[in-house]
Amino acid sequence: MTEVRYVAIGDSFTEGVGDERADGTPRGWADLTAEGWARSLGAPIHYANLAIRGKLAWPVVEEQLEAALALRPTHLSFNGGGNDMLRPSTDPEHIADAYSRVIRRCDEEGVQLIVLSGAFPASGLPMTRLISRRGDQLSDAVIGRLAYRPDIIRALNWPDRELSRPSYWAPDRLHMNIRGHHRVAARMLKALGQRVPEGWWSLPADVATAPVRNSVYVREYLVPWVKRRVTKTSSGDGRAPKFGEWVTVEG
Repeated sequence: MTEVRYVAIGDSFTEGVGDERADGTPRGWADLTAEGWARSLGAPIHYANLAIRGKLAWPVVEEQLEAALALRPTHLSFNGGGNDMLRPSTDPEHIADAYSRVIRRCDEEGVQLIVLSGAFPASGLPMTRLISRRGDQLSDAVIGRLAYRPDIIRALNWPDRELSRPSYWAPDRLHMNIRGHHRVAARMLKALGQRVPEGWWSLPADVATAPVRNSVYVREYLVPWVKRRVTKTSSGDGRAPKFGEWVTVEG
């Protein structure tokens, strides 16, 4: 059996924010994918996750890609652009250029690339219509970069309108909860040709965190986000990758 060495790069979506373990550390779809992959193979795999919350697409590529490739992975997953869409102005083609860079470097290093798209945010998020329009534009731009490349594995979540239901999202309405991350992991495993554990496509709704009132949402989530924009700080400032080196995930 060929050894699997899987590394994930990206922002909070890939870091796993919204699906926290009991100790408060993020788990998320990439960790779940590694667990499900090892279970499907019936053998251990090596896994690393260099994702940092709050990163724009190009900083993800500039700060994480070469470090990830230096680990000599067999597989690399990439998603970026979610934070770009929240900025006052953004260029989908410029974001798609970051995907092209990842494609080129993975080709040069002989690494199997897995491209993901983020999910459509739950209702109630400010600027939902604007984000929806930009997300459609970014999705089209990225798919255009994947044209004539059937060898690149795709796990596209943006078209999945089931995943846009509020019960798949955390109270901040920006990150997915345990249900959302399991559904993305299920899509990843399917794209990889691996067995999806029973129930992962849609965990029972009662496992999700209850939504918060608008007043609580504004105070606890929206105001701090606006403050970071004004002060030009990021939720990822000073953070290190949760798995910057290989960890072994048992089958």
